[in-house]
Amino acid sequence: MTGKQILKKNQINYFGGFLVMVNIAILGFGNIGSGVADVFTENESVISKKINDTVNIKYILDKVDIKNHPLSERQVKDFDVILNDPDISLMVETMGGATWAYKFTKTALEKGISVVTSNKELVAAYGAELLFIASKTGARYFFEASVGGGIPIIRPIHNCLAANKIDQITAILNGTTNFILTKMANEDLDFATALEMAREKGYAEADPSDDIDGKDTCRKICILSSLAFGKQLPPEKVHTVGIRKIGLEDIHNAEKIGYKIKLIAKSKKSGDFLDVIVAPMLVSKASPLYNIDDVFNGIVVTGNAIGDVMFYGSGAGKRPTASAVAADVMDALAKSTKNMQWEASNGEYVSDFQSLSFGYYIQTDLNAADKIPALFPEADIYKNQANDGLFFIAPELRENDLDKLLSDGQLNIKSAIRIL
Repeated sequence: MTGKQILKKNQINYFGGFLVMVNIAILGFGNIGSGVADVFTENESVISKKINDTVNIKYILDKVDIKNHPLSERQVKDFDVILNDPDISLMVETMGGATWAYKFTKTALEKGISVVTSNKELVAAYGAELLFIASKTGARYFFEASVGGGIPIIRPIHNCLAANKIDQITAILNGTTNFILTKMANEDLDFATALEMAREKGYAEADPSDDIDGKDTCRKICILSSLAFGKQLPPEKVHTVGIRKIGLEDIHNAEKIGYKIKLIAKSKKSGDFLDVIVAPMLVSKASPLYNIDDVFNGIVVTGNAIGDVMFYGSGAGKRPTASAVAADVMDALAKSTKNMQWEASNGEYVSDFQSLSFGYYIQTDLNAADKIPALFPEADIYKNQANDGLFFIAPELRENDLDKLLSDGQLNIKSAIRIL
């Protein structure tokens, strides 16, 4: 029997050109969950025509009372009500976090119920396990919206670039930090002011730590790397630095020599190992990521056959992310796309970040003028905008070698930022 012929009890079955009603549940009704409901409501006729099904949101699970919404009467607060309803074909998980979301997702997949998610934390930590369960029960587990919001990236890596060996992924993956850095550069705002502007516009949470400390970006590069290189990349194995310490002086100095500062995620295959890092970096005009500003994301995937391919678009927001979730729901219901797979791993194949090599921008004081040439003979030295300090570009060297050169305290280091 085909997927279209396996119907849940009480579904409406009108074959021969008529519609089949499929019932789904949304777990978590915040920004993204409510956005998914909006997409299915507004685009019902288009979606039904494309998948020959009518998608009915039968339940919404949320602990907070849903008020003033057309679907509020469908709210439940007990997950078992959804799990034990034989009519439910699929769950949309937009709860966030990796505790209850993990429990509910695992339970659903074990029962053979497909799950679509935007939850990057869950996929980054438990993707291999959940995909394995789905493969055993015949369920679908899709997560296009977990990286890049509405930007298609998961499926293109899995399908369109399938004939390539992926060599490297280099990306701007967080719209909040990119917005902050863009405002600092374009409007001469300090970090705190730019962050507050991001909050006012709804780009930053009340607690923005996951964004500005790089955790969100780390989870996303872990998902992309797990998919591209075939082994689970645990987030705790990735050296991660956020943007809290980036100052206006750094922004101005970078501009002076033709660079912008971006929060970069980089993952590169190196023999049997994976070099991976998340950190602020100076990006040159020659890079396709140089002009990725505001809340936009840019992802450059390098394949051995195709070379560089870039994906660009709005990386966050209710509508773009909900659009990606809805597309996954349509694919999962139609059973037109197979699950992705990667091996479970504790990350033993990840290189020690101290062995990675980068050029460096280093900011110091005027007293360092005579000391820099002795430590870095090939360094280019510049005065900052106010002429009260220096910065220089150190040639490419390993992280641990740089630490050794700076360990004697000869230079008063105000900031040190890698160069992409």
